[in-house]
Amino acid sequence: MNRCRAAGTAVLLLALVCVLARTIGSASLTGDRADLLRWYALSWALFAAAVWTLRGVPGRQGAFLVIAGAAAVAATGLLAPPATSTDSYRYVWDGRVQETGVSPYDHAPADLALARLRDRWLFPEGSGCDAPYRYPVDSGPGVRSCTRINRPAVHTIYPPLAETYFWVVHRLSPEGSRSRPLQIGGALLAFGTSLVLLTALRRRAGTRLPAPAQAACWAWCPAVPLEAVNNAHVDALGVLLTVVALTIVSRHRTGGGMLLGAAIAVKFLPALAVPGALSGLLAAGPLSVRRRALGALAVLGPAALVVALAYLPFVLASRASVLGYLSGYLDEEGYDDTGGGRYALLRLVLPGSWALPAALVVLAIAAVLVLRGTGRPWSGALVVTGIAFLVFTPGYSWYALLVVALVALDGRWEWLGIPAAGAAAYLGAQPHAGTAAYAAAALAVAAGSVARMRSRTRGTYPLPSG
Repeated sequence: MNRCRAAGTAVLLLALVCVLARTIGSASLTGDRADLLRWYALSWALFAAAVWTLRGVPGRQGAFLVIAGAAAVAATGLLAPPATSTDSYRYVWDGRVQETGVSPYDHAPADLALARLRDRWLFPEGSGCDAPYRYPVDSGPGVRSCTRINRPAVHTIYPPLAETYFWVVHRLSPEGSRSRPLQIGGALLAFGTSLVLLTALRRRAGTRLPAPAQAACWAWCPAVPLEAVNNAHVDALGVLLTVVALTIVSRHRTGGGMLLGAAIAVKFLPALAVPGALSGLLAAGPLSVRRRALGALAVLGPAALVVALAYLPFVLASRASVLGYLSGYLDEEGYDDTGGGRYALLRLVLPGSWALPAALVVLAIAAVLVLRGTGRPWSGALVVTGIAFLVFTPGYSWYALLVVALVALDGRWEWLGIPAAGAAAYLGAQPHAGTAAYAAAALAVAAGSVARMRSRTRGTYPLPSG
């Protein structure tokens, strides 16, 4: 019976890898988004089926399948150039700029001061500018030029450890390798996260799912090869640091705080995991106010110190603001009002002008409840991060890589609807596809929460291990 379950899981995993290879290998920035979304949806269905059957596979066989599957799934992201995002082109440019000793926060890619660093791949000329996703830039009189880098007239938005990562990858890359080294870096980070998850979960007692099945929620998730590997989003580095931080912060608050600070210095989103890292500090109990304050300081102090130290070299080397285009980006994406697709679920039930205050209140309530709880750090981090996605409804699917990893740490599979909703919002051709998908994700979370409460009351679990 165990061999049959393992064989069935292997067949589903092979089908998943084949569908992902077709999805990513044939995708392009100018391709048919509807066709891509159909194949991507099929990969999510196979992913769910494979994880479901893996629950009944014995531990050692299950661990082997997770590791082998993690490598194969990640490898599918290497089959094509970036398919649905141009962000990696900025990464390449920022690494190149730093190699010359120039701060990436000082000059936008369109700035003629750095024209000497341009090449024909990142900055095509003439007929090369006729292709889609080419942005005009000035190269002097009589020259028609453009760039693959989006928003070329604005400074970089990425935090300092992300910029350091871009520079390291550039230093290790052979000449003319373009975005391929960043994709390889993403594959290594994704696979490394799978190994960390599997190791941590096998050592932990009382996981919600069998450890291999729980780790597979990240290792086999279709969002990982598409966003972390193919599109090479730096979020993968922040995710790895966050996962390690949350697995050790209960035992080593200082070390966990340092790693969490490093994650925030890669991408600001891991700051949502801070309440989880501090969970239980406001719970009723014998701890004094002083002990609680010292406990919080043991995490927050090192985190803040790491962020400050990461920024310091760039502050000293930069003439412009090291926050770059952050404020302009938030305005452009509609986070300061009700524009675009932000706050989509809240705007279904509230006036538009109430959406931002309501989102902040909901997020604050979630954070306080996590701080008052006695749950595990990863559980609180998933709740706060997941609720943040449901109230802000971001339109970029790679942001939700953090949610995928937190699901793998915690085991509440129903939250996986959020990264699926992010993909629908980003790839969907219909303007309201994202709203409908986020609404479905919210319903899935609510249904899963109710099912778990009923299961605890009956002394059973909603997903038996088989």
